[in-house]
Amino acid sequence: MQVTLNVGLSRLVALQVQSDVVANNIANLNTTGYKADSSLFEEYLTTSASADQNGSVSYVIDQGTWHDMSQGPTDRTGNPLDVAIDGNAFLVVQTANGDRYTRNGSMQINADGQLVTSDGNPVLGDGGPISFQPTDRQVQISRDGSISVREGNSKVDSARGKLRLVTFASPQQLRKDGGGNFMVANGEQPQPATTAAVVQGAVEKSNVRGVVEMSRMIEVTRSYTQVATMLQQLGDLSQQAIDKLADVPI
Repeated sequence: MQVTLNVGLSRLVALQVQSDVVANNIANLNTTGYKADSSLFEEYLTTSASADQNGSVSYVIDQGTWHDMSQGPTDRTGNPLDVAIDGNAFLVVQTANGDRYTRNGSMQINADGQLVTSDGNPVLGDGGPISFQPTDRQVQISRDGSISVREGNSKVDSARGKLRLVTFASPQQLRKDGGGNFMVANGEQPQPATTAAVVQGAVEKSNVRGVVEMSRMIEVTRSYTQVATMLQQLGDLSQQAIDKLADVPI
């Protein structure tokens, strides 16, 4: 019975992890550029220590999560500062904790004239943060990320920089750092993205599939309830057996 309880407990722990992942996906259903996560589990086999049990016992081991890097749908915003990335690439943003990488192309100009994300983090170009003049107008962002404006009454385009687009050989090695940002891990280094392009006046929406995630949450909740009920029943049987054993005359 103890083996059954241990197996059931390992399943409950796995279901709790899966529930947390699904809940986080649902919470970020409308987060621009968000990438959904999925749980990764593995079967762990061990030899039963009980004399009355033969063969192996199968446990559930939590191996972590993996990122769904598929491209989300494009939403036209009409904001000339917004960009959606078409292809396998990330924008580079400057944060207090170092460079971070994001697909969130919802951008604006702050009080200092810098191009920043909706979180206020400066967006980096090939030469560092991208800055604008107070008289800049008619912002144009080409597909390669080059930014040009009309300054004052000028009819000639002026360059303001070029968005830095990077890619990774193993994007699954990236770690999430909140706000749709990723950080490098395990020595993974960014490389220039040569095939990706940007679309001005649009953003990439979350790739979370709401109906699928809600269905998963219902399934996980039901499974958790069933396993918890089974363990409760086993615990009750064990307690009853102990109580009856105590009543046996010595």
